[in-house]
Amino acid sequence: MDSDRLSFKEMCAKFDVTPRTLRYYEYIELLSPEKEGRSRFYTGREIARLTLILRGRDWGFSLEEIRQWLQIYENQGTEPQNRAFIELADRQLDTLTSQREKLDATINELAKMRESVSKSIG
Repeated sequence: MDSDRLSFKEMCAKFDVTPRTLRYYEYIELLSPEKEGRSRFYTGREIARLTLILRGRDWGFSLEEIRQWLQIYENQGTEPQNRAFIELADRQLDTLTSQREKLDATINELAKMRESVSKSIG
């Protein structure tokens, strides 16, 4: 392995992603590996991008949101990208908070129903 680049297989192993996932991210232009013949090599830039992509997915961002956010960096730099991130994060935090409230209400309702049924069977 070249210390500055990872092969396709090494990239999959490092990030625990399937080859299909890595190829898909390339297809939708989230990643742009260097190509030598049929081989793909991922530089520090692509490694950083995949780190951000996977983190964004964990936080619930869509691939399109992530693509647009990464593009801001390419076109405008770090500060505009950070501002866009704050907007994305605020929106996602609102969504997750709402989902948590609904989930908490569902859990409470189920627990009450379970308790009621449990008492009814003695």
